[in-house]
Amino acid sequence: MATLKYSRQRESIKNYLALTHDHPTADTVYMHVREEFPNISLGTVYRNLNLLTDLGEAVKITVPDGGDRFDGNTQPHNHFVCTCCKRIMDLNMDMSSILELNNTASKDFDGIIESSTTTFYGKCSNCIKKS
Repeated sequence: MATLKYSRQRESIKNYLALTHDHPTADTVYMHVREEFPNISLGTVYRNLNLLTDLGEAVKITVPDGGDRFDGNTQPHNHFVCTCCKRIMDLNMDMSSILELNNTASKDFDGIIESSTTTFYGKCSNCIKKS
């Protein structure tokens, strides 16, 4: 693979993802990066987010009823999606629980599971309090 040319815009996108825990959409990333690079296009943000995902420097979270979200935390972890407010949160599980989940899935699978990402759905505590 050819060497990737350094890009200040890509670096800014990566830094924003590293600092936020909100799992932003590409549009949200675009609005924040535009503060530093007013002439950046939405297409450039999309291309760089996809490149960062391909390089393993970001994670794309696809949710059924919304746009893709992005996470700068590339360590193995799972997510929770609130079905009311649509907020996405990291679900902090210890590594042994994740490995146990992978091992359980491996029992009925003819192959090797090397990693997994699981998305859990339900109501967050804020939405429960409101209802």
